[in-house]
Amino acid sequence: MKKVGLFFGTFNPIHIGHLAIANHMAEFSDLDEVWFVITPQSPFKTKQSLLDNHHRHQMVYEAVKEYPKLKPSKIEFDLRQPNYTINTLVHLEEQYGEDYQFCLIMGEDNLKGFHKWKNYETILENYSIYVYPRISSGKVEHSFKDHPKITKIDAPIMEVSSTFIRKAHNAGQNIRPLLPESVWKYMDEMNFYR
Repeated sequence: MKKVGLFFGTFNPIHIGHLAIANHMAEFSDLDEVWFVITPQSPFKTKQSLLDNHHRHQMVYEAVKEYPKLKPSKIEFDLRQPNYTINTLVHLEEQYGEDYQFCLIMGEDNLKGFHKWKNYETILENYSIYVYPRISSGKVEHSFKDHPKITKIDAPIMEVSSTFIRKAHNAGQNIRPLLPESVWKYMDEMNFYR
């Protein structure tokens, strides 16, 4: 059975922080692979600045193509929107069955609000959660602190954000070092975020 960590996000765009965390999870935990689950629309975010799904998928593909343990996933593209994580997990179980064991990957900042997620108790009962550190995480709900299904991974702290990259790029600032080279080329050729 393959153990797969699901790293959810809009990846608008994917950047070196995403890549470093996913690679760390794949190399330094018991996960066999990490799948970047590209979210068409988060229930907590507006869709205004999102690039089309296929462009974000292409950027993730470009970023991970040389990393055999990292994969892009379009699984949520065909699910009803706005979608919730529990629906994606049910869909993955139906599609992949007994061959895969799925786990969630999230930052400490997301764990802080995890009790607001739809069916979070069901998720916690059936899936493990791998948490990476964030400087700006704030106080985590007490019931999640020493939960047996939640594992804190001592991953690098990456405080780069896609929002920062989009704004800086639009302002004409050089954000190239914050992106995998192939993502930068795609973004630049397509003239995104200007």
